Amino acid sequence: MADDSFDLYDLKVEVVATDRPMVCGHRAGDWFLVQGEDLVFPQTRRFSMYALSALLPLLPAKQRPLQDNDWMRSDALIACPDPNCGAVFKISRVGRRTLRHGDCTVVEIPTGDEPND
Repeated sequence: MADDSFDLYDLKVEVVATDRPMVCGHRAGDWFLVQGEDLVFPQTRRFSMYALSALLPLLPAKQRPLQDNDWMRSDALIACPDPNCGAVFKISRVGRRTLRHGDCTVVEIPTGDEPND
């Protein structure tokens, strides 16, 4: 079988304070990790589902290698979706891991002939 490996970056998402007060449950310094397809919350604190919903669409793109001029590469601060909350979330790459296609899905790798390329 051909090599079915691919690389993703591990991410750290950290709460950063601004000059505006935070009104949600997060505090400056709270964080979680993204490792492969897993969200890892090593702290025992809570994390707002509304803040998480703002972050989730961005995380898979931030995990992947990006072109130099792609805005996803440069923009790392995401505002809390609550307009009254001053928190921002910093997404940082903290490592790189190799995964295998066969460990993530049962769908075969396209050969190049399929229309889904």
